Amino acid sequence: MIQVKKFTFNPIQENTYVLYDETKECIIVDAGCYFDYEQKELSDFIAENQLNPVKLVNTHCHLDHIFGVTYCRTTYSIPFLAHQDDLFLVEDIVAHGDRFGIPTEPVDGPDEYIEEGDLIQFGNSALELIHVPGHAPGSLVLYCKEQNFMLVGDVLFFGSIGRTDLPKGSYEQLIGNIKQKLLILPEETLIYSGHGPETSIGFEKKSNPFLT
Repeated sequence: MIQVKKFTFNPIQENTYVLYDETKECIIVDAGCYFDYEQKELSDFIAENQLNPVKLVNTHCHLDHIFGVTYCRTTYSIPFLAHQDDLFLVEDIVAHGDRFGIPTEPVDGPDEYIEEGDLIQFGNSALELIHVPGHAPGSLVLYCKEQNFMLVGDVLFFGSIGRTDLPKGSYEQLIGNIKQKLLILPEETLIYSGHGPETSIGFEKKSNPFLT
């Protein structure tokens, strides 16, 4: 059974997740640790729970979701996986950081490209990938049908949706993809977002002003 641990990191208050199961293998999703103490918090949790990181997976590659990629890649010698359509965001991280007033080091591109229909496997567990562009062109949702949860990055939030005014964003595309690919899933599906608290498909279908 997959366990989900959430951390909130960096000046943009991004949610980083560690997912692990009974084998102790784990994946790190959206490594956003920016400060040294955030890196230590992440590593301490992994060490204290005797976890074995095997993959570094990104829902998308906006700077706040990849601040910790180099640290995790180096510390655990694990591959960085993301959708190819977000490569330009990785390559632009220094300039993007300058625009936000956040000093940022370059990040090397993904070791492996992933896309809709792929499975992210670790231990005895697997997550299905759903491509939901609109916030970022390479936005991916990690979906666990067996346990009724998903990690959606910045596609969908509690009562809101991801911003679409960033490079290659599209409001129409995002809304269409959410309705066609996510709202069709069971209403009890728990949503772990890239910022803010958890929510559910059922709640967002009924209450989200962008989707009702």
